[in-house]
Amino acid sequence: MKILFMFTMTIFSLNAMSADPMPKDPIKLPNKYKIMEKNEVVKDTTLVSKKHQLKPISVFDHQHTNWQQILAKYVIKKEFSSQFKYKELKQDTSLLDKYLNELSHVSLKEFNSWSQNQQMAFLINAYNAFTVKLIIDNYPVKSIKKIGGFFTSPWKKEFFTLLEDKRNLDWIEHEELRKKYSEPRIHFAVNCASIGCPALRNEAFNAENLDKQLEEQTRIFLLDSSRNYIKGDTLNVSKIFDWFEEDFEKNGQSVQSFVAQYITQNTMLQNKLKNKQFKVRYTSYDWNLNEAR
Repeated sequence: MKILFMFTMTIFSLNAMSADPMPKDPIKLPNKYKIMEKNEVVKDTTLVSKKHQLKPISVFDHQHTNWQQILAKYVIKKEFSSQFKYKELKQDTSLLDKYLNELSHVSLKEFNSWSQNQQMAFLINAYNAFTVKLIIDNYPVKSIKKIGGFFTSPWKKEFFTLLEDKRNLDWIEHEELRKKYSEPRIHFAVNCASIGCPALRNEAFNAENLDKQLEEQTRIFLLDSSRNYIKGDTLNVSKIFDWFEEDFEKNGQSVQSFVAQYITQNTMLQNKLKNKQFKVRYTSYDWNLNEAR
């Protein structure tokens, strides 16, 4: 009997030694991990590392706020033209760089999902902003045409990224704006940093007001009697109408009938223009920099 008792106690002792010891404290995890509480509803994931949380996808600012601020600060608006404070902007280009970076990060897929007005406003603002960038990078300069070599054009210089590829200013104007939208008024919205160009607007173009803005730009330019006027039997107009004549002659239109739309105060003159009763002559173009003096 004594032997049986000692054998039983030995077995009990061995079983007790082999059992897992009770934990002294609750399990602790690093603070960056979260343990679900009892009955807590799962929202995203049970364990989330703050280090690896995805940042929210940014939405493009179709009001072009940063560009708007630049234009409001550095454009000097005149009656029919404007000047730009390139020297002042060159001292601090941080806001311009930020805006250009916003433009360059728009994907082709995102761009294609926008409305036509959003696309056009984007491209017009991009053309004008990258033109300012080109001048700033080469400042001081007397004319945009002085940028580049003897055989190169500043408008063919690939110095920025847009819609996922290296681009130049000609691509924006000719391959995108002119080819895809059939809107002749864009010629009075894009600015080539020259005195002969239509005024650089002191506000950004946006989808909601695009038609109104294009109409104002066109009217202001055509009312400038230093570049567009009638003398005798001749209609004298900017070289813009010569370079892009085909854009103004679509749908049975002509340069004269296009101009006639904006001569609303003189019906007789308007009718003569519509009936092409004037010769057309193109005035000289001033390529000097549109710099604030």
